[in-house]
Amino acid sequence: MPESAATPRRGLPSLTEGKRFEAYVEQQTGEMHVCAFCQKVYYRRKPMKKVGARWICIDCLKSLKETLDGLDRWEELSVLHAELEDHVGGAKR
Repeated sequence: MPESAATPRRGLPSLTEGKRFEAYVEQQTGEMHVCAFCQKVYYRRKPMKKVGARWICIDCLKSLKETLDGLDRWEELSVLHAELEDHVGGAKR
């Protein structure tokens, strides 16, 4: 009979720890954000920027910046490609 009385007491610390963890998670979820591009959930350690109503992580911002920095070059290549197609297409006719 004493063993059955000890069983609920053994579970009490883990129950208390579980409640403590739930309280911590509820408190910290306000500081967690989901990146609008990669859909990962980040907490304080990963720098994030709010753009409009959405959050974007630093990794996605860096890749977006690299893409935008290369946009001028991409436009030049696109125009050059169109001119070559017009020139080659006109020569075949």
